[in-house]
Amino acid sequence: MEVKFSELQDDFSKLRLDAEYFRKNYLELLAAIKSKGFSKIGDFSFVTDGIHESISFCDESSINLISAKSPKNNFFDLSSNHYISADQHVKNTRTELLLDDVVVSTVGTIGNCAVVEHDMLPANSDRHVGIIRINDGVKPYYLSTFLLSKYGKFQTLRESTGNVQLNLFIYKIKELLVPNVSSVFQEKIESTCRLASTKRNDSQQTYSQAEEILLAEVGLKDFSPSNEPVNIKNFSESFQTSGRLDAEYYQKKYDDYINLVRAYKMGSQTISEACVQNGQNFNPDTKTEYRYIELSNIGKSGDINGCIVDLGEALPSRARRLVRKGDVIISSIEGSLDSCALITQEYDNALCSTGFYVLRSDKINSETLLVLFKSEPMQNLLKQSCSGTILTAINKDEFLNIPVPLIDKEKQQAIATLIEQSFALKKQSEHLLEVAKKAVEIAIEQNEETALQYISNNG
Repeated sequence: MEVKFSELQDDFSKLRLDAEYFRKNYLELLAAIKSKGFSKIGDFSFVTDGIHESISFCDESSINLISAKSPKNNFFDLSSNHYISADQHVKNTRTELLLDDVVVSTVGTIGNCAVVEHDMLPANSDRHVGIIRINDGVKPYYLSTFLLSKYGKFQTLRESTGNVQLNLFIYKIKELLVPNVSSVFQEKIESTCRLASTKRNDSQQTYSQAEEILLAEVGLKDFSPSNEPVNIKNFSESFQTSGRLDAEYYQKKYDDYINLVRAYKMGSQTISEACVQNGQNFNPDTKTEYRYIELSNIGKSGDINGCIVDLGEALPSRARRLVRKGDVIISSIEGSLDSCALITQEYDNALCSTGFYVLRSDKINSETLLVLFKSEPMQNLLKQSCSGTILTAINKDEFLNIPVPLIDKEKQQAIATLIEQSFALKKQSEHLLEVAKKAVEIAIEQNEETALQYISNNG
C-alpha cells in the first residue's frame, strides 16, 4: 500500500519507517477508531510496569506474582502461579496490584489482559506486564475488553518492537487509542464481564465440590502421611522389586499413600487393570488442519483453554496422540503432573503431545478419573514414579503399575454431575466474554444501540 508522507507525519514522529507498521488493514482499523473520537490510555490512566529486579520467590507466601503468562482473555490464569516474598512485596509498592487495575502482557503473547479482582489479592508483578490504573471516566472491563478486541490487539502488536523478542514498552501503552463511548455502554460491558467472572468462579467452586466428594470417599479428609525422613527396606522390598536406588522413591509418605488407595473399601487395581491406555502414534497428514493440545492449554480444573490450529506439516513432532471425547489426558512430566484434562466434544479427534498419557476406563467414569488423577494421593504417586536426569518423567511401565481406587458408582455419578456443571459454567463464562468483545467491535463499526441489542440477544 502506498502512503503519502504528509498523511503519516504523526507516525514518522515515532521514528517508525517499517512497512509492516503501515499495513492497509492497520490503517483502516485506526481510521475506524478515530472516526468515533478517542482518548489515549495515558490521558486517563497511570501506566507502569512490574518489578525490574530478580524476583524473590517464596512458596510459603500468599502474595501472588503476576507475570506475562497470568493474564488471558479477560481473566487471570493462576493455575501454575508463583508467589513473591513478603519482604520484596513490601519494598515494591509501585508494582503492587490494586483492585480494578488492568494488567497487560508485554512479552510473549503480547496484549493479553485482565482486570484485577478481590480474590487474587494481595499480588505484585514482574517487569513483563504493564499495569494500567484508571483515574477517571473509563470502566476497567471496557478498557480490557477493547484491548482484547481486534481494535486493541492490532495496536498492541503494531506498537511492539524488538529484534530477538518483541516487547510492548510502557510509553507505547500510554499512546494506545481507545474510542470514546457512553457510560451506559461501558456499564453494560462491565456487567457482562463481571457476570462472566462470577460464572468462572462458580465453575471452580463446583469442581472443588466434586473433589471434596472424592477425597472424603477415599478417606483423605483425616489422613496425614508420614513425614519421617528415613524408611528402611530390605533388598527384596526395594531394588529387587522396583529397580530404583534413589532414596526419594522410598519415602515413607509414598507407602502411606499406596496403602490408603489399596485399603479403599470398594477395592483397587493398577492403572493397567482399571484403564485402557492409548499409546498408539498417529501420523498427521501434512496438508490437513488439526487442533493440537499441549501442556500450556491445560486449565486448573481439568479444562482445556484453547489449542493450536495448524497444518500437520507445521505441528511439532510430539503431536502424535489422537484423542477422543471422554479420554482423560495426564501429563507425564514432573513439574506439570497436575496438568490433567478431560477431552470434551469440542476437542474430539484433536491431537495431543506424546508427553501425555491418554486413558479411558469402563470401571471409572471419565469425570471421576480426571478428579482422581488431580487428587493429592494420585499426584504423590505420580511424583514418586518419576525418574530421569535431564527430563524427569514417568515411564510407561511405572505409570501403568500405579494403583487406583475403584470408586463407588453412586459417588462416581455425583462427581460426574458436578464436573459437567463446572464445565458448563466455564463455557458460559467464555461465551459472555466473547459477546462483550464482539459488542465493542460492533459499537465501533456501527453504533452503540446495535451493540447493546447484540448483547441482549446473545448474553
